[in-house]
Amino acid sequence: MRNLAARGPSRYKRIMEATPYSHLEKGTFLISAPEVQEGIFFRAVVLLCEHGPGGSFGLIVNKPLELELLDEILSVEEVVNNNIELRASGPVQTNQMMILHTIPDIPEQTIEMLPGCYLGGDLAFLQQCLLNSESPPLRLCFGYSGWGAGQLEREFLDGGWHLCRASGSYLFEVPAERLWQKLLRDMGGKYASLSMIPEDLSVN
Repeated sequence: MRNLAARGPSRYKRIMEATPYSHLEKGTFLISAPEVQEGIFFRAVVLLCEHGPGGSFGLIVNKPLELELLDEILSVEEVVNNNIELRASGPVQTNQMMILHTIPDIPEQTIEMLPGCYLGGDLAFLQQCLLNSESPPLRLCFGYSGWGAGQLEREFLDGGWHLCRASGSYLFEVPAERLWQKLLRDMGGKYASLSMIPEDLSVN
């Protein structure tokens, strides 16, 4: 893993400004507030994939998942791509898998979530990536996070989420266990202070 800290903050400063409410849209990171102290959304970072009057849909991207992929699904003898990681991406339909990646070659199967980051791909695409040691990184996301009409807006106004523009550099280069804290720290100001709050709020 590359040392992102060694690059200095300049690379990220342009994208790490706090995002206003009007930018609650596809390609935004939802960063759970420290007050969210339980469940899958504890210190979660969600890539918002769809947002509209009818509701919202997103993928948690910083919750590693330990899971043995079924041989009959993958149909490959040996996985040679070390750039594949699994994520527990939400409480809805946890047996459903979606793929986040940086490969623009299959536009008929994918939707661009943000510049250079795509959602989608079929099983043949996944198998091809598994057998290619030089394939770009993939995140296999199991489950998703969903909100009904107006629900995400209410959670945001209640202080449950902080927003910033998403970046593929954070998605694919920052270790999952560091992502929540790094995003807040790179946003600066009061958000950097939030990144220092202990996980257990009862600890003074």
